[in-house]
Amino acid sequence: MSLQLLISADTEMRAVPSDSPSSIPPKAKDQAKKLTVKQERDARRAEKVAAMVAEQKRQQRNRRFAWIGGSVAGVLVIGLVIGFVVSSAKPQVDPASISIGDLKTYSGLTSNHVTGTVDYAQTPPAGGDHAGVWLNCGVYSEAVPNENAVHALEHGSVWVTYDPAVIDEAGVQKIRSQLPDTYVVVSPYPGLPSPVVASAWGNQVFMDSPDDERLGEFVQKFWRSNDAPEPGAACTGGLDAPGKVA
Repeated sequence: MSLQLLISADTEMRAVPSDSPSSIPPKAKDQAKKLTVKQERDARRAEKVAAMVAEQKRQQRNRRFAWIGGSVAGVLVIGLVIGFVVSSAKPQVDPASISIGDLKTYSGLTSNHVTGTVDYAQTPPAGGDHAGVWLNCGVYSEAVPNENAVHALEHGSVWVTYDPAVIDEAGVQKIRSQLPDTYVVVSPYPGLPSPVVASAWGNQVFMDSPDDERLGEFVQKFWRSNDAPEPGAACTGGLDAPGKVA
């Protein structure tokens, strides 16, 4: 072999890098590829595991919050139940046991339905013959027809009248604050024998001001009383007189 051929062969051998792909065996290439796929699969598996762990923690937090919320709600419900039981256990006052000073009582009142006006023995009337249509319960700023108001008394309502020349708007609000929301009529009545009069069927009390404690006692004793001829009959669906404000 000539010297030129040896030099050429040696030069070609040095020109090929030791890490050239052509220098890596095929088996090593397959192993490297498999290792890369396994690493990707392991990475995806790790991501799924991390997501599952995060979801479990989130669900645990939600269950804990739900348990706390349920416990608080349960405590509130128990408190309400206890309060209801305690308030229900409070003895109710027997209306018959309530004594009202200077109470006027009228017996033998008739309760016929009539047309036209009626000449009542009391001012305002506390019972007797009356119109066939009852006055709707509520607050009126104008005087209401006696005959319709008496029919409301027949149904167990309490009628509180006041002299508008004596009781101002603040006094009217004081009266209203002491009354139930239904089965009550409040109206002005010019020329009353006293500033405020509370009437129920067959009963009346005359007062000098809305601050008289007998007003509350009268309502407690006679509101929707079974002593009325038709207790519990409607106080709506009848006549709305002029001036109804509530």
